Amino acid sequence: MEAQAADRGFVTVWLMLERAWRHDLGGITIGQIALALVVLALAVALRRFVGHALLRQLQKWTVGAKNDAGEGILTALTPPLCFVPIVLAVLAIAVFLDLPPWAKDLLVEVARSLAAATLFWALFVVVEPAFSLLHGNRAIFNEAMVGWAVRVCRIILLSLGAAVVLEIWGIRVGPVLAGLGLVGVAVALGAQDLFKNLIAGIFIIGEQRFETHDWIRVDGVVEGTVETIGLRTTKVRRFDLAPVFVPNSKLADNALTNFSQMTSRRISWTIGLEYSATVEQLREVRNGIEALIRDNPDFVAPPEAPVFVRIADFGASSIDLMLYCFTRSTDWGEWLRIKEALALSIKALVEKAGTGFAFPSQSIYVESWPAEEAAPPVARGGPSAAPSSGAEPAVR
Repeated sequence: MEAQAADRGFVTVWLMLERAWRHDLGGITIGQIALALVVLALAVALRRFVGHALLRQLQKWTVGAKNDAGEGILTALTPPLCFVPIVLAVLAIAVFLDLPPWAKDLLVEVARSLAAATLFWALFVVVEPAFSLLHGNRAIFNEAMVGWAVRVCRIILLSLGAAVVLEIWGIRVGPVLAGLGLVGVAVALGAQDLFKNLIAGIFIIGEQRFETHDWIRVDGVVEGTVETIGLRTTKVRRFDLAPVFVPNSKLADNALTNFSQMTSRRISWTIGLEYSATVEQLREVRNGIEALIRDNPDFVAPPEAPVFVRIADFGASSIDLMLYCFTRSTDWGEWLRIKEALALSIKALVEKAGTGFAFPSQSIYVESWPAEEAAPPVARGGPSAAPSSGAEPAVR
């Protein structure tokens, strides 16, 4: 009796499960939904395995193209390839399960949309490593040009991908774009500065005015290191580490100095020597400085760059010696080190010659003091005795 009761209970449970399995929800049974979920779960579980298997197959096909760019392309393709099993699972559910026509059509459209999205996703991630192949092959394909081209291509791919997905769902993109054309005309009239900056960005990259990491200066606008050349603005990091976003038109329409493209860096000094220096002392100082420049590998020697060390002028308080030369290093810190070493050497050379550096001074000569007037005040802390009448003191 107990065995028969157990059998009847098992049968009852089985019948309940069978009724639940065949329960209809809008033409789709619970069993079909469960099978669909199982297939999707398997696809999610196996997506990494299938994706890496596809990646290994691609690596076999491209075995002759072993380089950094090729490896970068294959690495970028890993996420889209891992998504392929999910697309196939949705398509398999639509084809093999006995679903109502409306459900089959819906799943087919979803599968097509996912396939199109996966394709454009793969193209989107491949753009950057693919364009890196061009970097350095031509003068125009510098880092800024490649970065700008990558951004433009990605925007185009996003637009095309969205248009394809909309077309799959029966939304005609052509009429929508035609309707937006009238709006675009109105927007263009109010966005002239935007298009001006876009075109200026193209000219900046095409003319190779500067690249990322260059030190630039535009008088009255900005001075600093270029970090990013954007479609509309360029990000420049000032020397106080504050970022400045400069419209491209400001950098294209104004005179721009690119210090990073210097082949050498200039030192231009005027060295004032005392008027008491003799001709021989002046020659010794001049010849010594010139030897310092020509014998030092840190400086550029003629005819590669000019070097001038000459007695140039008789100043108000000094005999002026002109020093004009160039250092090989354009790095600011290295240039400061070289300039400091040169200044110390010149100081030692002037002292060795027995002369000195002049400084601005003024001489006042007094011929006589009227006897009835008091003597002029003297400097604080000095003697208080006044010169006698008729004397010719010189106060300096």
